[in-house]
Amino acid sequence: MNCPVGESHWKDKTPHRKTVMRNATLFINPTDVAYIVAHHGLPQCLHALADTLQADFLRWPEFDKSARVPCYSPGGVIELMPIADAQTYTFKYVNGHPQNTAHGLPTVMAFGLLADVNTGRPLLISELTLTTALRTAATSAMAAKALARPDSRVMALIGNGAQSEFQALAFHHLLGIREVRMFDTDAHATAKLMRNLRHNPDAAGLTLTPCDSTAAAVRGADIVTTVTADKTNATIITPDMLAPGMHLNAVGGDCPGKTELHADVLRHTQVFVEFEPQTRVEGELQQMPADFFVTALWQVLTGQVKGRDNSEQITLFDSVGFALEDFSALRWLYAEAQALGLGQAIALVPEQDDPKDLYRLVRPQSVSARRFHFEQVAA
Repeated sequence: MNCPVGESHWKDKTPHRKTVMRNATLFINPTDVAYIVAHHGLPQCLHALADTLQADFLRWPEFDKSARVPCYSPGGVIELMPIADAQTYTFKYVNGHPQNTAHGLPTVMAFGLLADVNTGRPLLISELTLTTALRTAATSAMAAKALARPDSRVMALIGNGAQSEFQALAFHHLLGIREVRMFDTDAHATAKLMRNLRHNPDAAGLTLTPCDSTAAAVRGADIVTTVTADKTNATIITPDMLAPGMHLNAVGGDCPGKTELHADVLRHTQVFVEFEPQTRVEGELQQMPADFFVTALWQVLTGQVKGRDNSEQITLFDSVGFALEDFSALRWLYAEAQALGLGQAIALVPEQDDPKDLYRLVRPQSVSARRFHFEQVAA
């Protein structure tokens, strides 16, 4: 495996596949994903993900789609996000628990599965905690390319937590944003964002401007990204902050009772969504009546409907995260792992000479033979 300069430390840490099981499932861990990013560079990965996402959004009618299945609790939410086309099925398990950081855990943790539709065989299990940040940033940038003014150069970034660096760099490299004006109620989060991007070659040419309030950050911004974690009906952006030609990228609202925008902001904007039945329950749209008009992003990308009408219009991408985005991310990861020889083959499905003889695996007289077989596989 060829390692780019400065990446040799990944060589010993990245597992290589062993093709010894007929029904093996490939497992990709966070180290593998980090290696992919180090190998190609983050800007190239964001470009590749955005291209994969766009290709899948362009064939939207081919997918069997449904809203995610949630399990709500006082502290957060756990969700399953399934989707399939005629060849491939995927799902993502993901949580959202805003208080997790106080316990040393990420707010969002995720993993996903990719399977063959024709047989049901699970081909891939992958971490999606890191990958979700990558795909969310790529999705935000893909939508903004269709909805924001082409001359947008300044972005306000409200919420400077775990996803903020990915959002800043995606808009820098995919849209040409030159200045990020940042604010978070937690000054340590903004300091972390500054520390990670200052003197970072991926952020070359990007001006970083910390601000002391949301209003100060938004003032003069062409694009406003909100990516906050609190599970509340917040009004982080209010109508008085809006300016002609602005594009809003609302990422943080993603479950009932969790919003970031004042309802009047939606009334002053043209709203675009991923999967309307899901967004009406989980997004900023939950504040609006059932007949409030929205436009599906996929129809804009396919050219069926217009996105931005003019340079003065205010657009809003009410982004809650949809299963198709994880489908795209998983198939991108699977292709990258195969190309780079990453991941570990695991026996998620029993190895059987006779698929009809499942009991053989637990039959008492076969235990010693089975142990010998497992030792040979492990070797």
